[in-house]
Amino acid sequence: MSVWKDICSTDDLQPDSGVCALVDGQQVAIFLLAREQAVYAIHNYDPIGKANVLSRGLIGDIKGEPVVASPLYKQHFSLRTGICLEDESIVVPTYPIRIQNGRVEIQVTPTGVSQGRPYEEANA
Repeated sequence: MSVWKDICSTDDLQPDSGVCALVDGQQVAIFLLAREQAVYAIHNYDPIGKANVLSRGLIGDIKGEPVVASPLYKQHFSLRTGICLEDESIVVPTYPIRIQNGRVEIQVTPTGVSQGRPYEEANA
């Protein structure tokens, strides 16, 4: 059974930027898109650059799809699905995330961070 785990305050997030959080031993990149009032969580590991750097990437959108550009080789990863736009065979895990009462929560299971539904809109 999965539960929501408190990660940080919304004050710890930077609008239109990423932060990294350690959740059950996994590095998770968390992004707050201010205009959309949405939060996204993907794994911080860039499988192309082979480094934990995605939280430092640039945020944007390509044809309406919210993305982060890796700071290493500039590939774009969808914040909703984790799919690399330049090579759809490469996917980083995404995690259910939400804002509840001014706190950022991520869904976890007894075995670690949940994967599944890519994101939830913030309801701060």
